[in-house]
Amino acid sequence: MSQFECSILLLAGGRGQRMGGQDKGLVLWRGQPLIAYAQRAARPLTDDLIISCNRNHEQYAGYADQLVIDGNQDFDGPLAGIRAGLAAARHSHLLVLPCDVPHVDASLLRALLQVALEHPEQPAMVRHGEHWEPLFCVIPKALAADFEQAWRAGERSPRKIMLQLNARALQCADNDPRLTNFNTPDLLG
Repeated sequence: MSQFECSILLLAGGRGQRMGGQDKGLVLWRGQPLIAYAQRAARPLTDDLIISCNRNHEQYAGYADQLVIDGNQDFDGPLAGIRAGLAAARHSHLLVLPCDVPHVDASLLRALLQVALEHPEQPAMVRHGEHWEPLFCVIPKALAADFEQAWRAGERSPRKIMLQLNARALQCADNDPRLTNFNTPDLLG
């Protein structure tokens, strides 16, 4: 892959309802907070690592170059964090990951960036089987206005927006363990 500079956004701004209200990114698994695993995979790929978080800023600060918040305390969902990340990104593209994917690895991220490199004006999104994973994506910063317009029109689904913008797929196996979200306590065992 030729040089491709991107900003990377780790989404950690949710309410954590399925985790009993705990901040998912800070939930411990194998002795480390979940955010540490995503950060470890992402860190070598960028000099602009952003975390979207709406609480516990002090704990997240050590994992990022910059923190962003959604703009309110209503926990408006991942699209709110993506909008904040697009506004803060220093590079032409923003790679987005959820905070609760401890099996994600650099090879998956590099493959996703390769799809973005081949189609630099369109979003790139992971797909396994027929299922799209909108929180594993790369978004050209030039599309920030499209995301903003969709937000103002009431859209809250990043997947719908990216599909309308002709997202390109990184096809993964149906049961790819790197995509597993640790979003409930039973998955931590």
